[in-house]
Amino acid sequence: MPRTQLQRMMFALMTVVITVHAYVFFSLYVVNGSVLMNAAGQPSVLKAIDAMGGVYIVGHNLPIWAVVLIEFVLAYTLELTVGSPMSFKLASKVFDPRSTHPVLFETAIICATVGIMCPSMSFLAAFLYYPYYEGFNMLTLLANWIKLVCFNFPFAFFSQLFFIQPAVRTLFKFSMKHIVGRNTSAETLTASE
Repeated sequence: MPRTQLQRMMFALMTVVITVHAYVFFSLYVVNGSVLMNAAGQPSVLKAIDAMGGVYIVGHNLPIWAVVLIEFVLAYTLELTVGSPMSFKLASKVFDPRSTHPVLFETAIICATVGIMCPSMSFLAAFLYYPYYEGFNMLTLLANWIKLVCFNFPFAFFSQLFFIQPAVRTLFKFSMKHIVGRNTSAETLTASE
């Protein structure tokens, strides 16, 4: 798994690219899909978003690609600065990385990451998607945050544990094998000249 800072950044990038798309889909289609369709009077979520002029975020309607980009930047920054370092430290407090089976230790890291990132990103989402047209109230923000954590935590836990992280680990191992293979071939060619 990732050993250098560059590898950690690549691993986080792969994770966040898949995760942000999954959560935007989950939020727009599963959690809010029927509300959006009813509010816009449209038969599908995409048509409802188009009819509304985009997704309401920070007091403005933005296209879906802008929402994905904003969430990607926030999630990647949070993952690199807080999520990855803290999840490794938390997992290391419970398990010794040298003597614990790698699958068990990776599972502990995934669980710790979900425990850190889900409430953090849910708070950012509660702030971003807050209904500013009604005025701002801190209690409403906190209630929205708790609601989002309750919706997102089960999805985050199970999708990260059983789908996203296994897929990212497989892609990461494949890409590292391919990069190492190319570097070894280049070194062999250089040495033979």
